[in-house]
Amino acid sequence: MALGDLHEATAAETNNLYYVDVGMYDTPAYGLVYILDAERPALIDTGTGFNYKTVLDAMETVGISPEELEVIAPTHVHLDHAGGAHLLADACPNADVCVYEAGAQFLTDPTAIWEGTQNVIGDRIEYYVEPEPIPDDRVVGLEDGETLDLGDHSLEVHHAPGHAFHQAVFYDPVNDGVFTADAAGINSPHIDGITHTSPPPGFDLSGCLADVELLQSLDPAALYYAHFGDRETGTLLDEYADRLESWVDRVAAKRQELDDDEAVLEFFAERAKTMDAWGKAHAKEEERMNVSGVLHDLDQRE
Repeated sequence: MALGDLHEATAAETNNLYYVDVGMYDTPAYGLVYILDAERPALIDTGTGFNYKTVLDAMETVGISPEELEVIAPTHVHLDHAGGAHLLADACPNADVCVYEAGAQFLTDPTAIWEGTQNVIGDRIEYYVEPEPIPDDRVVGLEDGETLDLGDHSLEVHHAPGHAFHQAVFYDPVNDGVFTADAAGINSPHIDGITHTSPPPGFDLSGCLADVELLQSLDPAALYYAHFGDRETGTLLDEYADRLESWVDRVAAKRQELDDDEAVLEFFAERAKTMDAWGKAHAKEEERMNVSGVLHDLDQRE
């Protein structure tokens, strides 16, 4: 798997769904964009924008021209999911950009989300494109419980704020699958098991566990991970809930032991289990970011 690789999603008899590897952080099988070949064609998530032309090429392979695309639907406005929205909207003039209503403001005025991303991402900002404002009349704010009609498919909108207050997951009842955003963790084919994602400042353990319960209540046959690809649901949601709780417990215990947050960050960064799959630089920075989110959550509880 590498930049530009196009895959057909088939988990639990999924149909009309494809995903393209956008080479995020120069890491294979880490970041993707979904292409739903519905009567009203849609993209779910956009990547950082760094390789947005890869998405247009994949659409062409599927048989969707830029003019035919009708919906661009970021699951939330973290820029690994929405950073390419303005570029794809420019290239696809008939597409609405549909996002959970709390995130819409960051698409029409991306100043704050860009500044926040630079602060959190560090050196990996080189893999991002500075977002430009999307005109108000191109952005559609979605409400919790709303259904986005795509003709022969639909996306049911479910607010899932544990990872970020502006996150939603989208359930496609025709495929009986849910686009998980970051609510079900990271499940890349190049890593062993499910990996946590807990970035600051929005990570909230209790909220994330509630999001897992939400996904369980939808009882989908398939999970469509933003990081990375389609999976049959099986026990994955139970596994992720256990993983989150044990991850936060580990960070809290190490903080109590070391009594120095920078030492805690460095301890986990140096031991990131994803180094072989993602490369040392990306894996370490990702783990530092995840530990920062847990430490922030622990502070908020105090």
